[in-house]
Amino acid sequence: MRSEIHPSGQGDRSFVENARRAQIIDCAIDAIAELGYANASLAEIARRAGISKGVISYHFAGKRELIGEIIGAILKKATAVMLPRMKAERSAAGMLRAYIETNLDFLGANPNCIHAIMKIGAATRDEADQPKTDYELAFQPAVRDLEKLLRFGQQQGEFRDFSTRVMAATIRSAIDGVAFQLEANSKLDLKAYANELVILFDLATRKAAK
Repeated sequence: MRSEIHPSGQGDRSFVENARRAQIIDCAIDAIAELGYANASLAEIARRAGISKGVISYHFAGKRELIGEIIGAILKKATAVMLPRMKAERSAAGMLRAYIETNLDFLGANPNCIHAIMKIGAATRDEADQPKTDYELAFQPAVRDLEKLLRFGQQQGEFRDFSTRVMAATIRSAIDGVAFQLEANSKLDLKAYANELVILFDLATRKAAK
């Protein structure tokens, strides 16, 4: 956004401004998911939102800032689904199971969000005009958060000794790979897939019985 200052002179955005920003973000997600990153122009997003392109320019400095807000909004939405179920678990193994299951639940319930993230990751470029993948956009922060859960399990004596970085990256890659499969097969059985991943990573992380 070009300025955080509300027209009235107050620093906080008004309810109306927040609602408009959310509307623009939602329309941008749908446009990118359907048309791809390159074809989802600000003009097209404005058309879908029923506003002028200038309204988008008022709320966001440009497409790059809008993309950043889209990624943040999707991650926030996913976190809102995941955290309550994870917090309800008492063991690290239970939290890991909830992490995997809620991730796949979110994939199934929000296909446009997933398609948009994938297309953004495949198309955006960094300052050196090099491809900027979803690894830089979302993968690394997700891996760091997952590492904390795995270290907790090790500290509690539930998980065996392993590289939390390698395990976290492997779990995250397995989950993210489901999104690509959904692109090819919208009828993929996510419940069954989640169950297999839960079993796989339970066996991979659990401490061997003495």
